[in-house]
Amino acid sequence: PKRQDGVSSLARHIHGWSWQSFPIGMGTGAVFVTLSGLKEHPSWLTSVETGFWSLDMAIFLFNAIILLVQAFQYPHRAWRLLQDPVEGLYPPMMVLQFATITIGTIDYTVINGPASPNVVYVLFWIYVGLSLVTCVPMLMIWFNRPHDILRFTPGYAFLVFPLMLTGVVAFNALRVIDPSDPRALGILITGYFFQGLGFFMTFFYLGVYLLRLIMTGFMEGHQATSAFVACGPPGFTALSLINLADHASAILPAHGIISNAAGEIWYATSVMAALLLYGLAVFFFFLGVIPYWFKLHKRLDQILPCWALTFPNVGWIVTTGLLGQILNIQGLFIVHVVMDTILFLTWSVLIVLTIAAIWKGLIFNAKDEDVLKDFIFTVDEKVTADNHSDTGTLV
Repeated sequence: PKRQDGVSSLARHIHGWSWQSFPIGMGTGAVFVTLSGLKEHPSWLTSVETGFWSLDMAIFLFNAIILLVQAFQYPHRAWRLLQDPVEGLYPPMMVLQFATITIGTIDYTVINGPASPNVVYVLFWIYVGLSLVTCVPMLMIWFNRPHDILRFTPGYAFLVFPLMLTGVVAFNALRVIDPSDPRALGILITGYFFQGLGFFMTFFYLGVYLLRLIMTGFMEGHQATSAFVACGPPGFTALSLINLADHASAILPAHGIISNAAGEIWYATSVMAALLLYGLAVFFFFLGVIPYWFKLHKRLDQILPCWALTFPNVGWIVTTGLLGQILNIQGLFIVHVVMDTILFLTWSVLIVLTIAAIWKGLIFNAKDEDVLKDFIFTVDEKVTADNHSDTGTLV
């Protein structure tokens, strides 16, 4: 339908779409990633995971197509989104969602399907390339301007998250590549390299976040949800350290690297380091969850930041079950199941509220005058360019 001024509903939604749509896919991916780590794993659960993986891919493609159309139809709007101090934090989410799709591809088309491990090897390096191409320019844009510490949130760490999750993608890729394969060693080293880079960079961000809390107290409104982002770096790094070291115990001896015992030493020290980081992740979780309900502004038009309740918690939740297996602590298995259930229920509530917000035009819906302004500006530029082209031809 069109309004009296001729701006269609589709045009308003395309113009109003933003990179904040990708956390919806990340939250969807978080569900099947956490479920896949459960100790008890009946066949019906795999079917549920596959369904969420398929939905994750559908959301990814939909968002990518809409933003591509926006870039061609309203290029000035697309460029403003990249430069916006808030919206500009979200382009790396596209890469993170690609990571969840890659993990699902490994689980449901290689391990439990017909796809070749060669596909996984290619996907891994595509992910690394996308992370670098996305994170480096966005970091340059972000560091090129000053920022107010009093408004600093852990969400700024999104700019480094894709690099940090390289370790997660790496150990998943190593699940289907033979340890004696030379490619396995390359993936292992690359995973450690970028995991370290990403973790320490995000760790510095978390230090600034704690400084902000000291100066202003707990965050309020839509910023309250970003407190859960702080769980991501220690949680995912703990998960990566254990799994990468587990693969290292087979890969290093197979290639004669360091010594035959190197892999086992790496594994033992990684479990200890992961346990320390796990404690930090749990601390950040409670630091976010205890004041959350009292600080959150319960408005439907602020539903998108609430998706940070999902994917940043995946790392420490999956690590919970993993530590339960390693340390033989049955209570951790129970915690894992409980947190998976809470995560699924959270996703269910968020997806319903997000759909309701879109339906009511509260999110991803631009004002008519903004659509017309960008459309006219783009048309004027095209006309000017055509005139210059014609003039050049005559000369």
